[in-house]
Amino acid sequence: MNHYDAPLRDMKFVINELANLEAIASLPGYEDASIETVDAILTQAAKFSSEVIAPINQAGDMQGCGLIENHVSTPAGVQDAYREFVAGGWNGLRFAQEYGGQGLPSLVAGPVFEMIAAANMGFSLCPMLTSGAIEALFLCGSDSQKETYLRPLIEGRWTGTMNLTEPQAGSDLGAVRTRAVPDGECFRLFGQKIFITHGEHDLAENIVHLVLARLPGAPEGIKGISLFLVPKFLVNADGSLGARNDVRCVALEHKLGIHSSPTAVMAYGDRDGAAGYLVGEANRGIEYMFIMMNEARYAVGLQGVGIGERAYQQALSYARERIQSKDAAMPRGDAVPIIRHPDVRRMLMTMKALTEANRALAYVIAAANDEAHRSPDPETRTRSRAFVEFMTPVNKGWATEAAIEVTHLAVQIHGGMGFIEETGVAQHLRDARITTLYEGTTGIQANDLVGRKTARDGGAAARAVAAAMRADIDELARHDDPHAMTICQRLQHAVNAFEACVDWIVATYTHDPKTVLAGAVPFLKLTGLVCGGWQMARAAAVALRRLNDGDSDARFLREKLNTARFYSDQLLAQVDGLRAIVIDGATAVLDFDESPA
Repeated sequence: MNHYDAPLRDMKFVINELANLEAIASLPGYEDASIETVDAILTQAAKFSSEVIAPINQAGDMQGCGLIENHVSTPAGVQDAYREFVAGGWNGLRFAQEYGGQGLPSLVAGPVFEMIAAANMGFSLCPMLTSGAIEALFLCGSDSQKETYLRPLIEGRWTGTMNLTEPQAGSDLGAVRTRAVPDGECFRLFGQKIFITHGEHDLAENIVHLVLARLPGAPEGIKGISLFLVPKFLVNADGSLGARNDVRCVALEHKLGIHSSPTAVMAYGDRDGAAGYLVGEANRGIEYMFIMMNEARYAVGLQGVGIGERAYQQALSYARERIQSKDAAMPRGDAVPIIRHPDVRRMLMTMKALTEANRALAYVIAAANDEAHRSPDPETRTRSRAFVEFMTPVNKGWATEAAIEVTHLAVQIHGGMGFIEETGVAQHLRDARITTLYEGTTGIQANDLVGRKTARDGGAAARAVAAAMRADIDELARHDDPHAMTICQRLQHAVNAFEACVDWIVATYTHDPKTVLAGAVPFLKLTGLVCGGWQMARAAAVALRRLNDGDSDARFLREKLNTARFYSDQLLAQVDGLRAIVIDGATAVLDFDESPA
């Protein structure tokens, strides 16, 4: 089965029970996000994802994009699907109504994006980058830029890109060389950018590039980078499109996956220079670009959840249908579906637990983001903002690393058929592989977590997360249930390990940062596992409460409890080893002999 059905029951459970939609809908401006309205939106999004964009996923992967004379063609069916996406208003769910959006919370838009990413990850990249451009312009653009560009971007008639890296720069944005030369009311840009997602395509009327470049005399490094708005077609005073700008796609990258999404090499200023317009103040481009970057990092975490869900569904379906070997307890019986074999069940449970834990964490982050922006209480806004900032690298880094594990297991469950492209399962692994690389590699996320998010504030944000976890452990412990007791004990042990790492990082980072950074990725994974276990424990507490109340959905709730138990038994068990790596594992890393043999 290469099909996708949005897991609406689990999504709604998390949205309502763990992320508390009712509380988010009570925030100023979110009053329309009632449970009934959100149910309707999610139902329609599930229908669109499964019926419109999922069916073109595998064919788009096989066909890929084409480039002829600087014009890019997307695979068959993508144009029609994008037109339906725009007509449905999906691009504008969480953006301001004054510019054509629907003004809904991130807690609603996030699950919708997960569905789109699960159904067709290549397709999801275009609205993902457009959303980042919208956010950057909304917060940093001039009034005229907002009036000209926001409405068509929010409606999806125009799309946006993020132009950061260059061949010599990679992730070191301080090495950017693209030049911006003043020319009257605009600037002329000259340079080349690589890895530009949807930098050129045939889906929309116009493409709005947000480009990092240097002004003459700008300071060296990242302090001398500015942000410029460079449209593919210049925009006339009345909003109509004018002449083609001096920006073009000169090549498409040949990639491991996401073949239906064109990743472009963009040339600026091959003739007179590409007309660009300064966004915000000069030399603050990195600051503004990080608005887009953090938007994209959260969305990439959701891509990890989505592609994991898609792979799990396919592996589960195959395991139920594939007949092979006898049941170990019945050696004289007939061959059975492979789902009866313990190791296959272990792999399926690992896929399920990782995906559900990452979904729960992502939705809780979305709800905190809504509180950070809309809560009338200043303390709540401050606390929620700190939580979102701490969790952003965890969500991006851990969810995507988990997606690679989950899609890898999907191939493993399929056996040799998983290595055959016709089944479609290998595509999920290939697509997932990019998620740990773009918008900042796992190492970059981990360095951010230990440096800016843990050491810089003396561990305050991390300890606040630990305190919240302990409070929820106490809540679960009130249930007289053996599963609950086991989950509490193991999560408590994991939280202790997390706090020990936080204490060590705070004490060590200022005088020995390289020793800390040698264990940064293990610390990110440890943090993700513990925070995922936290959400699974919260889910278990809800499941037990509802079971005790006689809830009619008993099978689903028992499954929730069992998945939380599996998580605590098999995934939280990894925390002790990770703690040892973080605190004691740097010596051999730093002693590595880098010289030629």
